[in-house]
Amino acid sequence: MSGGSNWAIVDEAGGIGALVRQIRQKDLDIRIPERRLINYIRAPDGRYGLDTFQHIDICARSDRWRKLVRFESTKRRGAKAVAYEFVKYEKQERIGYITLNRPEVMNALHPPCHVELAEIYDTIAEDPDVWVVIVTGAGERAFSAGNDLKATAEASRHPREDRSSRSPRAIGGFGGNTTRWNFVKPIIAAVNGWAMGGGFEIVLASDIVIAAEHAQLGLPEPRVGLLAGAGGIHRLPRQLGMKRAMGMILTGKPIDAQTALEWGLVNEVVPMAQLMETAERWAREIMECSPLSIRASKEAAMVGFHMSMEEVMSTRFPAQETMSKSEDLVEGPRAFAEKRQPEWKGR
Repeated sequence: MSGGSNWAIVDEAGGIGALVRQIRQKDLDIRIPERRLINYIRAPDGRYGLDTFQHIDICARSDRWRKLVRFESTKRRGAKAVAYEFVKYEKQERIGYITLNRPEVMNALHPPCHVELAEIYDTIAEDPDVWVVIVTGAGERAFSAGNDLKATAEASRHPREDRSSRSPRAIGGFGGNTTRWNFVKPIIAAVNGWAMGGGFEIVLASDIVIAAEHAQLGLPEPRVGLLAGAGGIHRLPRQLGMKRAMGMILTGKPIDAQTALEWGLVNEVVPMAQLMETAERWAREIMECSPLSIRASKEAAMVGFHMSMEEVMSTRFPAQETMSKSEDLVEGPRAFAEKRQPEWKGR
């Protein structure tokens, strides 16, 4: 077979090595090493497995960044992690954990990262078993240094008209969440170090921010001839106030975690060793509430922020409509009357 898209049914019983061999025997146009192939194996429900598949429908796309391997039958239901190359995603006890995983470059993000993050947020949005998201960075040095400038410099060497075909387009903007306007599940940013440029923009697009004591946050784009175009120059004045925001934007200087706390950009500052347990504590406290009420509240607060009081008070938002027709709407008052903890179902 040859061409832009190739299909084949592969009988898999011998693990990933056998799968790779069978793919190659079918002459599919997948010219990527075994390690990367493993990272792009995903089931439709967001789970993955390497040893329990019977029939696998393989589609190879002639795409610079990705190869899609789609499973159509047997799924490994017990798995809690999904394998990606540049991002880690796990879920446990209704929390989705996203870890930016390029510590060798301070978790700077390049186009393939955004594609993976977009897929993860898409998965979370549709997954009824994930109620809260925690996003953090690998290691203790950086949450994310933002845009991978080396990748940007490399892309700039190609003619402008060729760049769009070389870089994948990701839904949700930089980091998967900076332009994801309809994402109503709460996002907690666990800032484990430097959050610069796009990294800080991911933080600004989150709902709750927990920072390690050594964290630094800033928008240094003007110092390298760029602009914080993933929402930073717009979100920062709204969240911080114009004068302090312009001081950060126009100088490109970062602030430390304690200053960010005092200025209202961070909810809590803790030692690095306590960062994730603190983020999880916030997540558990959020999950004590009805998940549908949380989503309705977030949507109303975020969308209504830009509306007049008269308009917003007369508007019923989509998540509020969902909440008003749910079993949880009945469960909450009933549990209160019966003096017991509510058993939320998220429906």
